[in-house]
Amino acid sequence: MDLIKTGRFLQELRKENELTQEQLAEKMGVARRTVSRWETGTNMPDLDILIELSDLYGVDLREILSGERKTEQMNEELKEAVLQVADFSNEEKARLVKRIHWLFVAGLIGLLVAAVLICLGVDDTEPYDLISGVGLGVATGVIVCGVIFTSRYAARIRAFKMRLLGRIRQSGRS
Repeated sequence: MDLIKTGRFLQELRKENELTQEQLAEKMGVARRTVSRWETGTNMPDLDILIELSDLYGVDLREILSGERKTEQMNEELKEAVLQVADFSNEEKARLVKRIHWLFVAGLIGLLVAAVLICLGVDDTEPYDLISGVGLGVATGVIVCGVIFTSRYAARIRAFKMRLLGRIRQSGRS
């Protein structure tokens, strides 16, 4: 798929519908800058947003993905399959957000425990120095994990994990 071609087509459709980037962003629930990134081909909308754009502009989803108009209509089975993929993608994102949320809660608790012990001045006595160190360690670990999970490297790490798990499973079957 040519992201730049798709982006130009999205821009053309927006202009045909006499919408500004700001107005489209408001309708889609995203930032104007996000719409700009779609139209320059820097980024691609999520599947659920692509489906909404398809409905809004009255064009076939395949037309948006290919970046040009087609004469054939998308059949309902294909549209349903795309909707199911979008639902799965949204469920996967929701699970990830929930995991990250609980990681941050654990980090916050660790940080609060360490802060309380430091404020009480007992962070240099046994066993409170250990507890304070563990609290700060958990908080630091959560921050590092949060940065990794919310970066573009998370998908690469997941792909590597899946490849590794596939090798382990294959070697276990041999």
